[in-house]
Amino acid sequence: MENKTLRLQKYFTDCGVLSRRAAEEEIRCGRVTVNGATATVGQLIDPEIDVVVWRGKKIRPTATEHHYILLNKPRGFVTTLSDEKGRKTVAELVADVGVRLYPVGRLDMDSDGLLLMTDDGALTNRLTHPRHEIPKHYHVTVKGDVDKDTLARLCSPFLLDGYRTLPVQVEILAHHGNETKLCFSLYEGRNRQIRRMCEEVGLKILRLSRVAIGEIRLGNLQDGKYRHLTAAEIAYLKGEKAT
Repeated sequence: MENKTLRLQKYFTDCGVLSRRAAEEEIRCGRVTVNGATATVGQLIDPEIDVVVWRGKKIRPTATEHHYILLNKPRGFVTTLSDEKGRKTVAELVADVGVRLYPVGRLDMDSDGLLLMTDDGALTNRLTHPRHEIPKHYHVTVKGDVDKDTLARLCSPFLLDGYRTLPVQVEILAHHGNETKLCFSLYEGRNRQIRRMCEEVGLKILRLSRVAIGEIRLGNLQDGKYRHLTAAEIAYLKGEKAT
């Protein structure tokens, strides 16, 4: 007989309600029950039998199709759905989609460019997992020239928060006056990784833009605008073949 059980936090992502990390935090805080009893992180459930309640709301698998948005995030917007400091959020830019969408990963407030947003928790987990195989590409404009030694250092592992990063592919795209435009390609995304790398080698970032996630490219999408992903793009991100 097929085993239909799964971990509680994954059930939240499968239902498109919360990301895995957010679900784990809600469970730890005692805001989730299974069959009336307070749940625990990692608890196994059978979605066809067990009743999961979060903040008084019964959580059920969604029967509707998921939504997948590519947003050109402007600088000055935070990558959250709400902000206690009253800053502008990316949720405001996709409010007219009509459903609650969650950012896939982050772009800090001073960065701009490609940001995926979706209500598909399973895809969010796939793309934010440390071992996912889809690279993220950034165009980074820095002040001054970048010599060979500095470029070699940027391509080498860095020690950030006690973690040694994977090597990063960095190449020079152009020189404009007293500025150099670089392309960074990362297979992981530590907190403010590119900014911290540049700071460590003495480079001042003037602009940081994400231009692609694997084969998904920002293109000429206008600042602050979004578009729906194509079926082929969604299949690519899921590691599937488009039908």
